[in-house]
Amino acid sequence: MDNRPIGVFDSGLGGLTCVPHVLAQMPQEKIIYFGDTARTPYGSKAESTVKNFARQITGFLVDQGVKMIIIACNTVSSICRDELQERFPDIPVVGIIEPAAEKVAHSCSSENRVGVIGTKVTIGSGIYKEMIREKRDDIEVFEMATPAFVPLIEEGFTRSDIMDLTIQYYLDDFILENRIDTLVLGCTHYPLIRDSITRLYPNLRIINPSEEIVSSVSDIIGEKEMMSEEGGENIFYASDLSENFVNMIETICSETQSKMEFKNLELDL
Repeated sequence: MDNRPIGVFDSGLGGLTCVPHVLAQMPQEKIIYFGDTARTPYGSKAESTVKNFARQITGFLVDQGVKMIIIACNTVSSICRDELQERFPDIPVVGIIEPAAEKVAHSCSSENRVGVIGTKVTIGSGIYKEMIREKRDDIEVFEMATPAFVPLIEEGFTRSDIMDLTIQYYLDDFILENRIDTLVLGCTHYPLIRDSITRLYPNLRIINPSEEIVSSVSDIIGEKEMMSEEGGENIFYASDLSENFVNMIETICSETQSKMEFKNLELDL
């Protein structure tokens, strides 16, 4: 047994979409979450800057005594998961991209046409296409950066005419020209607009990495016999603890019925 918490981090509030799935499958576990809301979004920043932020946040979570790290950020997962694992070898570091690539490989056929949307850094890395094609080289994969989604989501415009217009601006031609039938939400913010995407494109199949990562986390905890037996309070840190961040936590995690504490933590490089 291992009653230490699981560390989760993201550039902002998007990574919160992983938390209910983790707690639903492993309710005895507790979470320490860090959202870098003061420095979001990461997807338009230089890789060297994102790597510095990721090392800093991972170091903070390790200092809090976590037993594993979930990188609930596609941008960070795409450029420095391996580096973080090498820097912190004593605990597992799980990225969010590979579980989603596994889902595509196992659930799609050569007849499917898969679209991936994400930040500029994630799409620029080509990591989704690379991982999917490593597992299934007969699947067509198309990628597109959708950078306006994250700032709109962070400002709370998840259900609005502005968001609908932005979704259509990005996806109308992308879906039509490439005949996309399966869409991977390659940013953990994007599940927060999943309902809007489904409403606008009802025939589109959605793959949500925030759900798929749970199986990897559960497997690691089981293999390493790190299950917790006592549960406890979940702590949510933010580099800018705004009212919107707190409200989003309470909305997303409302069904977990877990104890929550909120803390502000300013980070400087």
